[in-house]
Amino acid sequence: MFTAIAASTRRSRGAYVAALTVLLAIGVADLGRAADPPTTAPAVQAVLACRGITEDAPRLACFDKATAAMGEAQTKGDLLTLDREQRRAVRKQAFGLPLPALNLFDKGEKPSEADRITATVASASQDPYGKWTIRLDDGAVWRQIDSNDVPRPPHKGSTVVIKKGALGSFFIDIDGQPGIRAHRDA
Repeated sequence: MFTAIAASTRRSRGAYVAALTVLLAIGVADLGRAADPPTTAPAVQAVLACRGITEDAPRLACFDKATAAMGEAQTKGDLLTLDREQRRAVRKQAFGLPLPALNLFDKGEKPSEADRITATVASASQDPYGKWTIRLDDGAVWRQIDSNDVPRPPHKGSTVVIKKGALGSFFIDIDGQPGIRAHRDA
């Protein structure tokens, strides 16, 4: 009888552990998911809402009030507007850093543009183990994390293409050569 109770307890414990594992996985997945940022700032929404007014005088009064509030919000720093080129510059500067919710800078971009950058090498050096540290012209520092050889070493002025890989990894193609796996340090 004791053996039957022990076997039943083991089965129950196994089911309990399996159920707990599933619940934890769901909870962790929810924690890892960042909330989507709002698509339009309230100050901009107020301006856009004025377009729905059909009469000229009330529409103009609405626009005047909403644009004044938008200008004040921008002056105080409560509203920031960026055009496509500014978004691209921010995305390029932050590329490779583990920052959440930067996908708002990807709006209107093709996935191939959001998953890679092209830059120029400012300096490159090797550590005692033969791994490269590459500093880009924008100040970003990338360190090689694999043991692949680079037939033509990077140098000041080399063109690099940095691409996102699987599971948060990155590859650097140096002057058209096959990529090395790298990690952004700064």
